Order: sequence, then C-alpha cells, then structure tokens
Amino acid sequence: MEKAVLTDGWDGEWFLRAYDAAGKKVGSRECSEGQIYIEPQGFCTLAGIGKETGEMKKALDSTRARLLGKYGVELLAPCYTEYHLELGEISSYPPGFKENGSVFCHNNPWIVCGEAVLGRGNEAFDVYRRICPAYLEEKSEIHETEPYVYSQTVTGRASGEPGHARNSWLTGTASWTFVSISQAILGIQPDYDGLRIVPCLPDELQDLTVHRQFRGSEYHIHIRQTGMRSMTANGQTMEGDRVPLFPAGSRVQVEITL
Repeated sequence: MEKAVLTDGWDGEWFLRAYDAAGKKVGSRECSEGQIYIEPQGFCTLAGIGKETGEMKKALDSTRARLLGKYGVELLAPCYTEYHLELGEISSYPPGFKENGSVFCHNNPWIVCGEAVLGRGNEAFDVYRRICPAYLEEKSEIHETEPYVYSQTVTGRASGEPGHARNSWLTGTASWTFVSISQAILGIQPDYDGLRIVPCLPDELQDLTVHRQFRGSEYHIHIRQTGMRSMTANGQTMEGDRVPLFPAGSRVQVEITL
C-alpha cells in the first residue's frame, strides 16, 4: 500500500485525493481548481507514509502553506468556481462553504496526528488550538454557535466572510480531537500489552501530569521536556516507549523526560 501511494498517489508536493471514473487526477497541481485536499495529507501522514523519504514533510508543509487559515485547515484549494459533473456535490457549493473549501473540523485532527508522527509538536498544537472551543471564546460572535461545542464546518477564506461556524454537534470532530490530543500530542496510546507513551509536545508545555485509567489500574504520568531522555514506572527503568500492564488495582507512577 505504501509503495502504491508513493508511486501513484504522490503529486510532487502533496498526496493526490483520487482518480475519477475516467482516470483523471483529483487533487493534483495538474487541476485548474481543487489542486490539494486535506484528507490524503492527513491520513497518509498519520500512517507515516513517506516519513523516511521526505514526502511526509513536504505534504504537511504544503498543507500549512495552502490550506491553513486563521480558523483551521481548509478542505481544499483553490475552491471550485463552476460545477464539475465528474465530482458532483463538492463543486456545487459556493467557494469557502461546506465541502468546497470550508474548514471541515472533522478532518483537522488528522493533520494534528500527522504532525505528531513527524515530531512537530508546535505545529500539531497550533492546528489543534485553531478549532478547539477552549481557545475560541473571543471568536464566539464570529462563529455564531455555542462556544463550548465543535461545529461541522467553518466558512473558509474563499467565502469572503471566514469564521462563521455551522452545524454544531453534527460532527465526529470531538472524538477525533480526543484521539489527536490524547494519543498524538500527549502520546499516550493503549496497546495490547501496556501503554505506549510517545509524547509530541509544543514548547509551551514543558511540565505536565496526565492521569490515565487503563485496564483497572491508575497511571499517573509526569512528563518533563528538559533533561536526558528516560522513562520509569514505579521507579523501574523502562526500555523503549512502552509501560507494561500492572495488576488491576495498581497505582503506577510514570516519570518521563524528553
């Protein structure tokens, strides 16, 4: 799959979105509109495709350069200005609205995860913060939705009036955001035989503690960003990035230095 993606799904600076029924590229620099889409940049990078060979970094750099606006990562650019029969609904909306280039909050966390896989904590947290309600109180009057809930879509820059949120509650954003902050940025990932802990923190989070209940035990995970890289669990040095399972009812103190 990775070979296929890098062979037929790579467009030089980002990942292609698709091929249409006639075999023409969608989401390519060869297209006059809709040259880059968010979905393949998110999913291919969170899967680690092209990490060692440079495609992953190029895709995320292109995402920031071409899709990132004040209110989050937009779905595509440039927006469609006329109807495309082979694409259908996505080209039927005005530029900057809904599928035609708005900020679709649901897929922004995929970019957060991709940035974390690449090890770019500042960039990951930057995207996270742009759609997180906790950081949007000052924009509530622009959003026009409840200030404590994720919206499905936020009008993009091409709309002429960016920042208007719509369809609050009607989205899978909250669950994906939880994955992105807990498993990508904080890096605490449930695994078959324990907790894998691979934090990717922004510079501003230098010292923090996370409480995680896992399979009947309490894990209190203290992470510091300064010092020699190390990890201990109840004083025992851990090799690698995994804390093994402790008996149910245990209280486990994990110390991590990045």
